[in-house]
Amino acid sequence: MASDYWVPGEERYEKARPRTALPTETFLTTGSTKVGKEQIDYGYLPLAHTSGDIYVFFRSSNVLAVGDVASPLRDPALDYFTGAWIGGRVDAMDILLKLSNDETRIVPAYGPVMTKAELKAERDMMEEVRARLFKTVREGDGPKEMLDAGVLKGLPRTWKDPDKFLYDAARGLWAHHDKLDPNVV
Repeated sequence: MASDYWVPGEERYEKARPRTALPTETFLTTGSTKVGKEQIDYGYLPLAHTSGDIYVFFRSSNVLAVGDVASPLRDPALDYFTGAWIGGRVDAMDILLKLSNDETRIVPAYGPVMTKAELKAERDMMEEVRARLFKTVREGDGPKEMLDAGVLKGLPRTWKDPDKFLYDAARGLWAHHDKLDPNVV
């Protein structure tokens, strides 16, 4: 946020934010605070959508704000340029599922409030996509070959821009090649 950076998907630079717009506190862990009667827990979700995803859990109200880590209406965005990848997304969803219960209202950045069951269904679908992508990436396939091979077929959602999603997912996987398989160098 403090310096200009390249946005590869849009082929442009994003200007640094003015000093007054920069955060005064940052964290890479979990924490908690109380405001009135509301217990507010928060935590870092590494590499889920970007390198700076967090959750904010209003525990007393049982409301969990998750930003773009959940994406019920939009294509899941994986900003590989900042380190995000599909495995980080699944891992972050696992954290959110552990925090929530059947009555938790889960608030994504866009779209309707979700239930724990809906978040679990999205997480399971992302895990299935991850498993399919692991196989095709190990075979040397790129995004076009992945799409042609049907890695997104038969899933409970469709993508508005499957090429972009697979491009970003593939780039993110190669950044985490050590998690694909022991024989990948």
